[in-house]
Amino acid sequence: MNKLTRFVRHQKRTRHAIYMTDRQIGRSVRKIALILLGFVVLHIAAMVWLEDMTPWQAFWLTLTTLTTVGYGDLSAQTVPGQLATILLIFGIGITLMTLLISDYVDFRIARRERIRSGHWNWNMAEHILIVNTPKYNREEYFVRLVTQVRESRDYAETPIMLLSEDFRDGLPDSLRELGVVHVTGLASRPEDLQRANADRARHIVVLARDEYSSDSDSYTFDVAHRLWEMSLASKAIVEVVDDTNRGRIRDLDIRSLLRPIRSYPELVVRSMTAPGSEVVIEDMFTHANDHTVRYPVWLEGERWADVVNSIVQANVGTPLAYVTRDGEVITHPDGDHHVHAQSLLILVHTEHVPETKEVHRAIENHFNFRLKDIER
Repeated sequence: MNKLTRFVRHQKRTRHAIYMTDRQIGRSVRKIALILLGFVVLHIAAMVWLEDMTPWQAFWLTLTTLTTVGYGDLSAQTVPGQLATILLIFGIGITLMTLLISDYVDFRIARRERIRSGHWNWNMAEHILIVNTPKYNREEYFVRLVTQVRESRDYAETPIMLLSEDFRDGLPDSLRELGVVHVTGLASRPEDLQRANADRARHIVVLARDEYSSDSDSYTFDVAHRLWEMSLASKAIVEVVDDTNRGRIRDLDIRSLLRPIRSYPELVVRSMTAPGSEVVIEDMFTHANDHTVRYPVWLEGERWADVVNSIVQANVGTPLAYVTRDGEVITHPDGDHHVHAQSLLILVHTEHVPETKEVHRAIENHFNFRLKDIER
């Protein structure tokens, strides 16, 4: 009894402690539950032995008394049975039940707080892990990014986790409503990567800390090297601000390297859903290798497949879209679509930009007719 008294007093002190980890609370809940179960079994046995009850009647009486419901349909009639109830249930059982409920509530509160603050240890697999946060408009960026991910059929139900120190007070409601969770930490620390289950992630996206400063590439390289050491580089999609830093990061066998374009988070999504397409999209954003040129070409019902064939075979470029006579831009029409156009948008090599007459000549030679001269 002395040990039990000390244990109860200890539990009362613990309940009033300022801080108690969820693991400690969990152990406390299990310990109290086992002790309470022992006294429940003792009381059931006492009722069967002292009161001549069936095991079910004894169990029913024990539960109704322990939970203070007290239906009154059954009760201990003998003095020894009543003393056993007073000692085992009134004196000890109800106290333990109160402690159990209190600690369980504390456990739920502690768990919720750890989840809110990003210190909960998630057990995730096949999730998308996003490292770092943009310096500006982070909430708007993540909402757009996650929304784009959810629009992909393959990733509609994929869990998304953020690893960052920028959400210590919890994620914004807009992100929680999208099912995003977070871990407070740094990807440069292996223990934080382990807490974020990086080894079981489907994709790891490393965002640039500051999309306008090449200094952020130093931290990005540190994270990329950590991933390489953990044999996770093949899962990584990494943003690099300065193109001169791409080589040393690419040497770590990183899967994809991107320029940080905050106004177009879809670029990150494309690198996940269609690896390699990010290179094509990036190429269109720059003037370095290829770029799109608008050529005045009057077409009156020719098949789009034939138009594309004529331009490509003449080594002029690759038609991407056309402009109707009303000024509407039609992108990627079907091959059998009949084109009524005033202009073509063609992807050409920067080192050799064809003149309009070369485009006209390619179409005229293919269709064997002369185009109307609409060049201004």
